[in-house]
Amino acid sequence: MTIRPFITALAAAVLVAGCAENGTVTSAANIDPISLATAPPGAAPGTCWGKTITPAVVETVTRKVQLQPAQISSDGRVQAPPIYKTETQQEVVKPRRESWYEIICEAQVTLDFIASVQRALDARGFYRGPITGELDMRTRAAIGRYQQSEGLDSKVLSIAAARKLGLIAVAQPA
Repeated sequence: MTIRPFITALAAAVLVAGCAENGTVTSAANIDPISLATAPPGAAPGTCWGKTITPAVVETVTRKVQLQPAQISSDGRVQAPPIYKTETQQEVVKPRRESWYEIICEAQVTLDFIASVQRALDARGFYRGPITGELDMRTRAAIGRYQQSEGLDSKVLSIAAARKLGLIAVAQPA
């Protein structure tokens, strides 16, 4: 085995994640295997999935809470000012969110496929580099930029993005 096919195969494995057939899926956020038990409900056998996790946004909020209102005399003069207490607490502004998306399975990723991805991203201004068919850091970054423009923050190519790039046929209704 020469080194180039080995590196390409290794890169392809990083791109695609694990398939539902082998019992694992891969997190797009940190490329760690995740148990199939946490895959989206109804995931078809033989399909592959990626997952992004958006962390919760927590902010420290400081408020003044009135403990006692002002004491006002019958003629409208303030006899005693109101008494306030300052409270500081952390609040979840945006909850943690997990998003599953279908990805291309490893068996479908070839040198020709990656070269097609590079050409498609190049045509749209997301990839600037040689068309090598290798899933290098430049290609992964371009995939990430393209998908981010489509609303998915991941460097693992989704099936939806591949369809939009014209790389995978769209199933037609019967």
